[in-house]
Amino acid sequence: MQTWTELKQIQPLAAQMLMNSFMKDRISHAYLFQGNRGTGKREMSILFAKSIFCKNRDGGSPCQNCRDCHRIDSGNHPDLHWIEPDGQSIKKDQILHLQKEFTYTGLESNKKVYIIVDAEKMTVNASNRLLKFLEEPSQQTTAMLLTESGPAILDTIRSRCQLLAFQPLNPVRVEEKLIEEGVSASNAKLLASLTNNLTDALAMNEDEWFANVRKLVIQLIEVLQNKPNEGLLFINHQWMPHFKERTQLQRGLDVLMLWFQDVINHYLDREEHIIFTTEREKLSQASMRWSRQSAARCLSNILEAKRKINQNAHPNLVMEQLTLQLQR
Repeated sequence: MQTWTELKQIQPLAAQMLMNSFMKDRISHAYLFQGNRGTGKREMSILFAKSIFCKNRDGGSPCQNCRDCHRIDSGNHPDLHWIEPDGQSIKKDQILHLQKEFTYTGLESNKKVYIIVDAEKMTVNASNRLLKFLEEPSQQTTAMLLTESGPAILDTIRSRCQLLAFQPLNPVRVEEKLIEEGVSASNAKLLASLTNNLTDALAMNEDEWFANVRKLVIQLIEVLQNKPNEGLLFINHQWMPHFKERTQLQRGLDVLMLWFQDVINHYLDREEHIIFTTEREKLSQASMRWSRQSAARCLSNILEAKRKINQNAHPNLVMEQLTLQLQR
């Protein structure tokens, strides 16, 4: 995402607020970017830094071609400082080092920017040291704190920052972005239904384990339709060996739920909502096996199985019980 126009499509309110900062020449000394992972916080902080340093800016938009823009892309701009967790936390020494850096005159200009990633991971001492830094802001200093957990940030720090809330991504937009990244249309639709985190979706698309999840769900449906007596055999010899962890099993059940949602959408002629677009013939066959009411009951059974998995019930027993329920 290279432009404010692109970021406005994903985070319209946050992008517009930052653009207004430039248009009205009212850049705050500190911002708190709050939102789930994958919602564009890092991308927006980079673009905002470019807009601050770029000497060829058009309104609020950086040129993307000048020396400043290129050095920010490569992580080598001397007046842009990144702080990320050292191990499990951001430590006091990291903030002290940052403060020391900011006592020096800017190498490229009088402006300085620092970005703190996973700001909620600051230790108490680091937070208190940062607070003192924020209490005496320089006119030419801009801070961006990126966090997934705003409440974990000290109230005294939050009160000194302009809060920008990053909303979960729209599934349609996630699907579009995945296709732009080269993901097939059918996989993009499935991935966007499972997560609104673009980073996670791209990672799943590259994961061979996840590619086999879709295949196993289709195979399970075919067994339940055509060879119901072999359902338990399939679960124990093919399904469970693939889903060794509880989190993996939850993901498999999520995909299975999407299948039965598609069966219901097929009954309702809501073709635009169907996820398994390349398996329409199999969906048509499934609608002969499961009525709309029984498909809805299957969804309830899957939700109950997910609940039991969360409560540490034995995974094999849960899946065996679910298989028998899906066969009815």
